[in-house]
Amino acid sequence: MPDGAYDPETVESTWQERWVDEETYAYTGDGSADPDTHYAIDTPPPTVSGDLHMGHLYQFTLQDFVARFHRMRDETVFFPFGFDDNGIASERLTEDELGIRHQDYERREFQQLCREVCTEYETQFRENVRDLAISVDWTQTYQTIEPRVRRVSQLSFLDLYEQGREYRERAPTIWCPDCETAISQVETEDDERDAQFHDIAFSVVGGDEFVISTTRPELLPACVAVFVHPDDESNADLVGERARIPLFGHEVLIREDERVDRETGSGVVMCCTFGDQTDIEWYQAHDLDLRVAIDESGTMTDVAGDYAGLSSDEAGEAIVTDLEEAGALRDRRDITHTVNVHERCGVGVEFLVTEQWYVRLLDKKETYLEAGREMDWYPEKMFTRYKHWIEGLQWDWAISRQRSSGIPFPVWYCADCDEVVTADRDSLPVDPLSEAPPVDACPACGATEFVPEDDVFDTWATSSLTPLINAGWDWHEAAADGAAADDADPAALGGEFRMDSPELYPVDMRPQGHDIISFWLFHTVVKCLEHTGEVPFDSVMINGMVLDERREKMSKSRGNVVEPDEVLSEYPVDAARYWAAGSAVGDDLPYKETGLKAGERLLRKLWNASKLVESLAPEPVERPDDLQALDRFLLAELDSTVEAATEHFERRAFAKARDELRTTFWHTFCDDYLEIAKGRLRGDDDPSAAWTLRAAHERFLRLFAPVLAHVTEAVWQDCYAAERDAESVHLADWPEPLGVTADRAAGERAMAVVGALRRYKSERGLPLNDPLDEVVVHGDVEGFERAIARVMHAESLSTTTASADVEEVVTGVDLDYAAVGPAYGERVDDIDAGLEAGDYEFDTDGALLVADERLDPDLFEVERERRFEGEGTLLDAGDAAVVVR
Repeated sequence: MPDGAYDPETVESTWQERWVDEETYAYTGDGSADPDTHYAIDTPPPTVSGDLHMGHLYQFTLQDFVARFHRMRDETVFFPFGFDDNGIASERLTEDELGIRHQDYERREFQQLCREVCTEYETQFRENVRDLAISVDWTQTYQTIEPRVRRVSQLSFLDLYEQGREYRERAPTIWCPDCETAISQVETEDDERDAQFHDIAFSVVGGDEFVISTTRPELLPACVAVFVHPDDESNADLVGERARIPLFGHEVLIREDERVDRETGSGVVMCCTFGDQTDIEWYQAHDLDLRVAIDESGTMTDVAGDYAGLSSDEAGEAIVTDLEEAGALRDRRDITHTVNVHERCGVGVEFLVTEQWYVRLLDKKETYLEAGREMDWYPEKMFTRYKHWIEGLQWDWAISRQRSSGIPFPVWYCADCDEVVTADRDSLPVDPLSEAPPVDACPACGATEFVPEDDVFDTWATSSLTPLINAGWDWHEAAADGAAADDADPAALGGEFRMDSPELYPVDMRPQGHDIISFWLFHTVVKCLEHTGEVPFDSVMINGMVLDERREKMSKSRGNVVEPDEVLSEYPVDAARYWAAGSAVGDDLPYKETGLKAGERLLRKLWNASKLVESLAPEPVERPDDLQALDRFLLAELDSTVEAATEHFERRAFAKARDELRTTFWHTFCDDYLEIAKGRLRGDDDPSAAWTLRAAHERFLRLFAPVLAHVTEAVWQDCYAAERDAESVHLADWPEPLGVTADRAAGERAMAVVGALRRYKSERGLPLNDPLDEVVVHGDVEGFERAIARVMHAESLSTTTASADVEEVVTGVDLDYAAVGPAYGERVDDIDAGLEAGDYEFDTDGALLVADERLDPDLFEVERERRFEGEGTLLDAGDAAVVVR
């Protein structure tokens, strides 16, 4: 090994480059292999919307732990990398970078600009991920906007449409006025915001007034009905009357419905088209009129009369002012309430009637729930989030978006009868805005004019297909006898969907964040299940988020964002990987430099210990027939660690695996065994120690390899690559227990004795090689006596099974005053005085007798101290005792 201290900067850059150049992690499947010998990971394609952040570092590293572990289990690992670059996020990135608006460009022109911007970010992103030692196969990359993926996405649409799982409908839709596009339920989130509750006077036509409370006065022109609850006796007389809308003057019928919230405001509510989900339900259930007062950009329409052209916020303020002047505003008060917003931009959503494409979900909720039950969840608790999302679904999945960056629908419409015409499968991918439909005349009415669909797919409609994209899913038509497939009628000839790499489906593991269970995971289950009839994943690994040191979410507005570049400029990559293994999977992980520093210390410990091992046992030796007791003990301990680490990795308990390995390596191997081995091997020929030292060290390298990727590779190459059938430690076999038997109890006791003697010398400022005249061990350390004496330089060491001459002395009594005070009142002072004077005793039941009072054992704790009455100094060594003379 090289002289000097560990140089992570040189080691890490060297191996990152070599792994890529030598294609160490290349997938070698050929499409016909046994799926049981392969392990496929459906890596989440990050959204191309900016730079790498700590969440990426954390998420990618956890995925890499799994990939490296299974690769060492002699499985062919498929670990691809993709970029999700076809949605709103990439579109906004392009607009921000270039200072443009997508509406000002033709779709193809704007999409080309998106590709140019995204390519720059993807190149840098790729380098950043490589620098984290993520062992992806860089020959297996994709972009969700590339032609192959566009074809898969459009094939998916056609297949679901032919199955009857998709439909086009003009209906109330969740709409983002800022992004000016329809969105799905999954893209909304609740946000607590300040608002005002307005009490507005409505009048009954020809009758009295009543009050309605609302936070959205701008929806008054869209009011189409007033509702009261059927059990609301105080407002029952209003039912059947007509109400006149203040300022706008139109009349609506007052109806009753059980969905009215009687606890909010006056118990009388207005129904507007549309303010929320309940308005939509009333609109559909009562066949109400449609009054659209807010358009796609959040601007008031002509229905709003004098307020037309104002933004909805401006209109709300103006209407409140006019209500006040008209005497119709009875009260207003500040409140905090929940607002439904678009998760992408944070703008409150509207509900507009637009024509959109949908995937049916609500009729198969139980099917999708059962699919979730068939997958293994790490951690199991995350299934509950999936379950709650499905149970709370109220909408089918709206998959059309009114944007420029995205994959077009392969659809045209007859200009006369609106018949849907879809592209032929073999022509995909297509863009209807620039390509003609596959027919000259409408198959329904014979008209020859067609209107191209100008919407694009929701980005999740494509990224939900990643298992099929990676497996090479495509449509293969059967050829007709004597005719080319291009000329054949697919309906007559038939065909089928097939996968180029069927061993990759179902996927072994889907790793992802808990924040997109309802986005990516659920929609992938829906799409893949409908296309293949199979649940797409055997298992799901859900990671949490990276928080700051105070366990708060990182955000630029709070100024608490930690950039990966800053971290990796100060700490080795392997230290960051060690930190990333620091929490239970599924839990959020706070950023703490203590974790990075602990990782850095471990790297240097491993490096220095490796140099010592190499100096003590530079050449391989044959395994002796009889290993010494200490050697058997170390190997038995390591067997136990191998079993535990293997189980932890299998259960994705990376923190437990990391900590178990560190404890055994640092304390059992370095502090105890390595110190003893130095005395056995320096100047002596001890094949048992030499073989054990190399065997244990080599196994530690393999065990640490998934986490400490660089340092283990560097040491492996210097110490073992030439003699092992593995060009990389990451391609070596994962360790199996050697099956060595040992008296582990005696060995643990012996190590505790060594630890006690080491502390004895340290506390007295004695060098560790300072001799001890006489050591007596009270405890069974049979077989380890020589090792103890040798490492601690004991000139005389004897053992005995007899107990040390120790007396346990009571040194004090601590009262539980919270219980004693109320029970004994003024007597507490006398009790304290008796304890202070030592005038107390205990009866046979353990009760305290003091100051003529008897206190039960639950009212106090006894302080005890062990005092050695013999010659020398007594040391505590767990269930053994050590006397130094």
